[in-house]
Amino acid sequence: MGKISLFTKLLVVLVLSYMLNLPSCLAAESLTILSVASEETDGFRRYMRSATHYGYNARVLGMGQPWKGGDMNFPGGGYKVNLLREALMDLKDDKDAVVMFTDSYDVILNSPPQKVLQKFLDTKAGVLFSAEPFVWPDTSLENRYPMVKDNQKRFLNSGGIIGFAANFYAVVTAKVIQDKEDDQLFYTLVYLDEAMKQKHNLKLDHDADIFMNLNGAKSEIDLKFDDNGKAFIHNKKTSSDPLVIHGNGPSKVYLSWLGNYIADAWTLDKGCLVCEEAEVKTRSLAGSSLPKVLLAIFVERPTPFLPQFFNRIAAQQYSKKSIDIFIHFKDEYHTKHVDTFNEKFGKLYNSILIVRPDSKIPEQQARESAFHEAVRRDVDFIFSIDSIAQLTNAETLRQLIEQDRPIIAPLLSRPKKLWSNFWGDIGNDGYYLRSEDYVEIVQRTRTGVWNAPFISDAILVHRSRFSAANIPSFYKKDLDQDMAFCANQRDQGNFMYLSNKDFYGHLINPDHYNTSQLHNDMYEMWENRLDWEEKYIHPNYTRNLLPDFTLEQPCPDVYRFPILTETFTEELIEEVENNGGWSGGGHQAASDPRLATGYENVPTVDIHMNQINFHDHWIQILKDYVGPIQGKVYQGYSSRSNAIMNFVVRYKPNEQDHLKPHHDSSTFTINVALNTHTTDFEGGGCRFLRYDCSVRDTERGWALLHPGRLTHYHEGLQTTKGTRYIMVSFVDP
Repeated sequence: MGKISLFTKLLVVLVLSYMLNLPSCLAAESLTILSVASEETDGFRRYMRSATHYGYNARVLGMGQPWKGGDMNFPGGGYKVNLLREALMDLKDDKDAVVMFTDSYDVILNSPPQKVLQKFLDTKAGVLFSAEPFVWPDTSLENRYPMVKDNQKRFLNSGGIIGFAANFYAVVTAKVIQDKEDDQLFYTLVYLDEAMKQKHNLKLDHDADIFMNLNGAKSEIDLKFDDNGKAFIHNKKTSSDPLVIHGNGPSKVYLSWLGNYIADAWTLDKGCLVCEEAEVKTRSLAGSSLPKVLLAIFVERPTPFLPQFFNRIAAQQYSKKSIDIFIHFKDEYHTKHVDTFNEKFGKLYNSILIVRPDSKIPEQQARESAFHEAVRRDVDFIFSIDSIAQLTNAETLRQLIEQDRPIIAPLLSRPKKLWSNFWGDIGNDGYYLRSEDYVEIVQRTRTGVWNAPFISDAILVHRSRFSAANIPSFYKKDLDQDMAFCANQRDQGNFMYLSNKDFYGHLINPDHYNTSQLHNDMYEMWENRLDWEEKYIHPNYTRNLLPDFTLEQPCPDVYRFPILTETFTEELIEEVENNGGWSGGGHQAASDPRLATGYENVPTVDIHMNQINFHDHWIQILKDYVGPIQGKVYQGYSSRSNAIMNFVVRYKPNEQDHLKPHHDSSTFTINVALNTHTTDFEGGGCRFLRYDCSVRDTERGWALLHPGRLTHYHEGLQTTKGTRYIMVSFVDP
């Protein structure tokens, strides 16, 4: 090895001398973090979680003591300075001690102390204050601040300060401040004092290297993920990656959104880490040891598929004796549905209270009444659920409780839509804004538990959020009840969460629900297709479309398959009988107003779909559910699913009990059995004369599909007892 040059030796000596004489070698233990909080709010718990996660030596001042700093929505907070003065007494003589002060309710730490300490030492400041683009509270001081570059922060913010203990102590003892005087004005005047600035090397964090104040700076921020999948904040204006994030002023909603990710709350590779941290041990609880719940149900408008809603409520896998039921419904239309639920399940629950339409109680008052009932029942939770929330996951209630959040909702959205029961952001007017991750959360490509500014329709609230003296309010100027509840919770500093860890269910769309028919759910196939299919399409229908499944063929080129549920057939019969506009089964002297031609080739006793306003719906059924079957069995022909003749036929003795041989005016015919052979009627069926083949025992909800012209000349066999109903369509006439 060659000799070391004199220049190299001198360079090594200089570097070692620099390292030994500057405090750049301070250990992380040299950094003490101080904060002020008088109570453990959700924001405080979030702050302490970030401090604990990164291993900070954190001390909280004023906890459990009365707050003396005045209203922090206005100038105030001198109490914080006075608490700091006392705390720094023990540290001021330690020349290596570095102290960082931050607010707590609206601050999240997003870096280990070593990184914060190193960045501070790099500034060579005695005390470094965070900076923001606004001068507050005394705008007359603006001109006393030095000018900065266009991309820098010019004015002092008191929410984040870091400095050597001796210098920091000198700042907080520079003059007397009363508890209710303004802390930011206090620090501003100290900073603008040139003598103090020079003596203690006071600086502002103009580039947001350590402190990021979010107010007015949302457009500057990018949420990014490093190579390990961990979230960090990048300020594209200052080209910095801030380490202490402060949601000052009106930026608290945005801070909460960032808080869903930073401090390793959610990572790209591991997902939601705070979810596992927060879960409580309720899985082992059973029976009477389960938390008690008031399940508050609100039916505030005519709602499709309410019987399914109630059945899914009853199916929740939670001891019914641990649940009290509160129901408020507004429309007499749903009386039968509520009463059926009560008759079927009411006695299984600990109690049930029904507030009926004749009470005339408005919705906001009813929702507050539910909380009063929850207090009276001394329950642990209230689970408020609206009738549009279809909980298909029977573990929803249990899983929400396990998430251990004071206020939490399950993600629910309209099927195949982005309309959901939460907002990711809120505009200045208090209404919906879409957050960057809204689509990913709704579509569940990102899963976890998310702090959200607005939730609705299914909300679990822990007893810590309500009491006899603190009933949540559903009133706020110019806001509806859901928005008012959430706005009031935000005003109180209470966080609200949304879980999409699992699939919990979906939302019904009630916007165009028409209650003019007897069975109105039948008409919901466009607005609420998922629930409509579940209620009305036969559960075995889809197997017909499997490539290796062979459809039943009772006669040559005649196919039989399940298509509709018994519920559909029952409701369709009741709908046409309720209409009562049966044809006479013969040619009328005047033309038939139901048909464009005014003439039925082979008259039957029937009611057409246009008489019950179901024509368009039935055509859609032909397109979506019959068309695919036709395409499979009659290959080479593509149906237009056009049908003019769509009608329910009624056969019974002493009226019309059979139909003479005929050809249908169709390319193919669909014939659906609406009631049960041998149970509801005897006889009946269809005979294809060319093949001398009869089909007599088609199950309810099953369809016969056969060619209409030329080859399949057929007749309706005599019904000898009871009443037989069939649904017939002449497709592609």
